[in-house]
Amino acid sequence: MKKIILAFMALLLSFGILSAQEGSSKATLPNVSVKTLDGKTIKASEFSNEGKPFVICFWATWCKPCLMELNAMAELYDSWQEETGIKIYAVSIDDARTCPKVKPLVNGSDWDYEVILDQNSELKRALGVNNPPHTFLISEKGEILWQHVGYAPGDEDNLIKVFKQVLQGEEIK
Repeated sequence: MKKIILAFMALLLSFGILSAQEGSSKATLPNVSVKTLDGKTIKASEFSNEGKPFVICFWATWCKPCLMELNAMAELYDSWQEETGIKIYAVSIDDARTCPKVKPLVNGSDWDYEVILDQNSELKRALGVNNPPHTFLISEKGEILWQHVGYAPGDEDNLIKVFKQVLQGEEIK
């Protein structure tokens, strides 16, 4: 029976029907290495937004909902930044076979995000990401405050709503 319940919850997560929110003991970003688009190695635990919360979006070149989500957020990103100071890290989980497609795709897109490569899936595994798109809202201290799996049009509106709640010190609803 436990296996059935776990399988059902995994299915709900994969379709974005269920979103998880951390409780009072919040998980933090792991100290794993990832690469920037220009090949520089950085630690995920060093991601920051000048003392403000930030967003991490896991995506892949082969994932249509991921591309829809990142394109939808790109249209609003400039106004979001002006209004809230939001910063988005777009973490590609493409492997060695598909990773060469990342840079051309990003260069051909109107994305102003910081694009990160998690080619060895260390960050993906450490954060329990199974299926992209998987979006996290991270506190200025590196704590996971909120997460959402999947994408449906309008999810970007919910993301900025939650981001604003965190900025205002409100409880995430």
